[in-house]
Formats: sequence, C-alpha cells, structure tokens
Amino acid sequence: MIARIWEGRTKLEHLEAYTEFMKIRAIPDYKKTDGFIKLTFMSSIHNELACFKLITFWENFEVIKNFAGSDIEKAKYYAEDKDFLIDFPEKVAHYEVFADE
Repeated sequence: MIARIWEGRTKLEHLEAYTEFMKIRAIPDYKKTDGFIKLTFMSSIHNELACFKLITFWENFEVIKNFAGSDIEKAKYYAEDKDFLIDFPEKVAHYEVFADE
C-alpha cells in the first residue's frame, strides 16, 4: 500500500469553507478512483493559518496514475482551490506503508 501526502494552507477564515469543499468535491473524486483504498484528512491552526494534511492510500504506485495522471509526484488541484489556498505546492510525498494497524 502507498500513502500519498499533500499539504496546503488557507486563511483561517476559509477553514470551514475549504473543509466543506473537500468533503463535497475532492473526497468523492478520490473515492471513485480505481485503486483508492482510504484517506485521512486533517486540519490544524498555526500562526493564524488553517493548515491541511491529506493522506490518501492506494493499492500501489501504478494506480495513483488513475487519479494524478502520469506524473504521480505532481500535486493535483481543482479549479476551486484558487478560491481558498494561499500557495500551491507542486509536489506530494509518497511512502510505502509497511504496517497499518
């Protein structure tokens, strides 16, 4: 299993709206993708910013292409993200999961 990790930030005032956007738009998109297993979506507040971490779990590296395209290291964004995010990290991190209990 592969964990794909993305991090992003919004203004604190966009915390609830971005969380709802992720629930309505992004999470269903992940769930319908072949090879998707599960996800963990987290938020915290640091220095008056809402910080998000999204960890998605996939069967293997190859199936991540079903969601991200051929360059799986490149972060995927939705058009609506421009209304919320402060910056747009270009890359995501991938880790091979060797234990999941």
